[in-house]
Amino acid sequence: MIRKVFNVFITVFKGLKLTLGHFFAATESRKVKAISDPNYFAQNSGITTIQYPHVKLPVPEVGRYQLDVEMDDCIVCDLCAKICPVDCIDIESIKSIEAIGKTSDGTTKRLYAAKFDIDMAKCMYCGLCTVVCPTECIVMTDTYDRSMIDLNEMTYKFSDMTAAEADEKRFALEQLNAERFAAKQLALQQNTGNQI
Repeated sequence: MIRKVFNVFITVFKGLKLTLGHFFAATESRKVKAISDPNYFAQNSGITTIQYPHVKLPVPEVGRYQLDVEMDDCIVCDLCAKICPVDCIDIESIKSIEAIGKTSDGTTKRLYAAKFDIDMAKCMYCGLCTVVCPTECIVMTDTYDRSMIDLNEMTYKFSDMTAAEADEKRFALEQLNAERFAAKQLALQQNTGNQI
């Protein structure tokens, strides 16, 4: 019995010694080092936390964080939405009646992006959408702190087309398709009239 009580005091003494050692050693702040630094985990004494958001740790170059889309380079090919395993990318395209411009790599744009939304609350940060993009317009940035109270604020809308503009483009496409259909019907009637 006396031996057990003695072991309790020894254990408490060792724990307090360890705690007080850390308490008095915590006089200097953590030095901010890059993750690629070979001595990244070498700090054994001092304060181990940093004063976030005033002090931030460097972000690795290959880190996957916030998605961003450069709409001027987007050809609205829909590959990113198709490969997304959690369906967090929602794209609605409208076919143009003529070429609407070129991307920075020279690809001709033929589709309007009526809707290009990414729901970052659903995103699993796999990076597949950035890999399949032929014009490399969708990238992962180094921004990682996007805390929101409402989940609807986590849906980022990249398309700058208004609903009225989208309706106008749809109407122009419908008119063009109607004119083409009428021209085909007229040509078909002329061909059948010539054969009789």
